Amino acid sequence: MRIVALEEHTFPRDILHAADLDLGSRASRKADELDDLGEGRLRTMDTAGVDIQVLSALAHIVQELEPERSVAVSRALNDRMAATVESHPDRFRAFATLPMSAPERAVTELRRAVDELGFVGTMIHGQTNGVFLDHPSVGPVLACAEELGVPIYLHPAPPPPAVHDAYYSGLEPDIAAALATAGWGWHAECGMHVLRMVVGGVFERYSALRVIVGHMGEGLPFSLARADAMLSPLIRSHRAFVADTVHRNVYITTSGYTTVAPLQCALTVLGADRILFSVDHPFADSAEATSFLHSAPLSPTDRDKIAHGNAELLLGL
Repeated sequence: MRIVALEEHTFPRDILHAADLDLGSRASRKADELDDLGEGRLRTMDTAGVDIQVLSALAHIVQELEPERSVAVSRALNDRMAATVESHPDRFRAFATLPMSAPERAVTELRRAVDELGFVGTMIHGQTNGVFLDHPSVGPVLACAEELGVPIYLHPAPPPPAVHDAYYSGLEPDIAAALATAGWGWHAECGMHVLRMVVGGVFERYSALRVIVGHMGEGLPFSLARADAMLSPLIRSHRAFVADTVHRNVYITTSGYTTVAPLQCALTVLGADRILFSVDHPFADSAEATSFLHSAPLSPTDRDKIAHGNAELLLGL
């Protein structure tokens, strides 16, 4: 069975150091694997049975740079990922990094990445300096993605300082950092971000825009009925209810989740046509992820859809 993995991160060390950036303690512990775009990564894929990784830079720190620096680092990351895809066209594809602190420049880079470099979409890491994707300033980026027919993978990001202080102060630093990010916080914020886009009318204005979120839907499958019941009566001007919009415009991936209950919830709420496989390399184990894919209680048809079929359709592989 062919397996395509969509949330597979990188950040080449030389680009990181040249830009004088710091990935933070958690990502820094994975610096060697993030740097590796060659034989080590391919061995990991081969051992786990992953045929294609869609590469993405771990780039929230790049989004929030001042515009000129953000443009320069984004282009360097995209050029490096493009070179990797060119070297191994049967094993890699890529999502573009965009200088979201300068939306018009982000449009230019997205067009270059898709039209010239052959990228299959873009990954945007949460809010940028407090600006979410429902903000009017970001509209040109969304319109460009819709026009090009490529999805936006909306990845979580660390919370803004005010949110961090309100929710995570007073805890041991390592515990606060984990609770604010992969331990809970950024999944809640990413799910909320999607709902902001829905109630803010993003998918009314860009009805063909497709958004992907990872981590088995960032809590959306579990809470979608409740959100629909509470929010839909308040947005009567929209053509579709909240749940209908999510079903139409949002896809999810399995990244980092290898237990049955969340998968069953996602299947029940969204259906197999909206779920795609991911590992979350190097922050999750590739072999564990593919083992779960093979053993999960799925029909052969649904397993093929999640493993590769949905990705082939959505990304045009």
